[in-house]
Amino acid sequence: MDEELTESLWVRIKGRAGAGDIIVGVCYRPPDQGDRADKALYRQIGAASCSQALVLMGDFSHPVICWRDNAAEHKQSRKFLECVDDNFLLQATEEPTRRGAMLDLVLTNKEGLAGDIKLKGSLGCSDHEMLEFRILRTARREHSKLTTLDFRRADFGLFRDLLGRIPWDKALEGRGAQDSWLIFKGHLLQAQERCIPTKRKSSKSTKRPPWMNKELLGKVKQKKEAYRGWKQGQVAWEEYRETIQAAREQVRKAKALIEISLARDVKDNKESFYRYVSEKRRMRENVGLLRNETGDLVTQDMKKAEVLNDIFASVFTGKCLSHTAQVTEGKGRGWESAEPPTVGEDQVQEYLRNLKVHKSMGPDESHP
Repeated sequence: MDEELTESLWVRIKGRAGAGDIIVGVCYRPPDQGDRADKALYRQIGAASCSQALVLMGDFSHPVICWRDNAAEHKQSRKFLECVDDNFLLQATEEPTRRGAMLDLVLTNKEGLAGDIKLKGSLGCSDHEMLEFRILRTARREHSKLTTLDFRRADFGLFRDLLGRIPWDKALEGRGAQDSWLIFKGHLLQAQERCIPTKRKSSKSTKRPPWMNKELLGKVKQKKEAYRGWKQGQVAWEEYRETIQAAREQVRKAKALIEISLARDVKDNKESFYRYVSEKRRMRENVGLLRNETGDLVTQDMKKAEVLNDIFASVFTGKCLSHTAQVTEGKGRGWESAEPPTVGEDQVQEYLRNLKVHKSMGPDESHP
């Protein structure tokens, strides 16, 4: 493979709980390295830059690069700068490391990942300065600040009672449609604030399975404690086996019950059913084949991105202006002479009966 032409070493450092892994790469690029080996090195850098945290160090032999202006004279140095920019890498070295030239670099894909960079003199007969730096990575867990309504702890009896006490005929007498809606919305949100508590929206990585409840959490905790005690010789094997069998049986029953419930209510609650199915999938589907403007099939990821970008950009360019103008003109024709629309009580009740209660709230901040 072309990658065998490069002198590089890549290591994955496992992160602690709450922090991802770190990819550390060491590279030496000879001054007379050809374009083929350069391309292989750039492919390696591109693949490694997709990781959560990357620290790449080494002698890249590009003395003519001006990192302050992000410019270079030679073609190979400009190609290296393009690779750095395309992969959103940051160069952290600030002082020259060999005879006034900055050959040894420290590249990261996150700002502040490498710090305290110091020159430590030469090693043996080498004319390069040694670089000492720290990888500043802390294991901190981000907590979500978003809140959502917790319907499991809601008091719907009090909610109906509060709305039932309001004399709606008197409150909405002589009001227009907009004023009546604002009054109704205000009372609805006040009752919602009193009767439905809120909770922090958990992130995807810390979200519990839908079948997990408080009782099952206790069983899982007992199983872990029994395992720890068995490993330390404090719990007999028979007791440990009974504990794990009881926990597994309850987990199986809980999974079966939630799946039966989702299958039974799939017509009324499709979102929960398909969310559960998608979470069970291990592989994510990629973007399928696309056709470009000439009708040819596009298979490469970069070409697919360009096709989708062209479609998105066409909304804001002149390609769709004529079509938009025709639609707008057609909709507005004859509106002044038409009668205003009428809405009957039966229509409103029909819409309310067909309202999907599992949908999210809209811009009106009213949950279905």
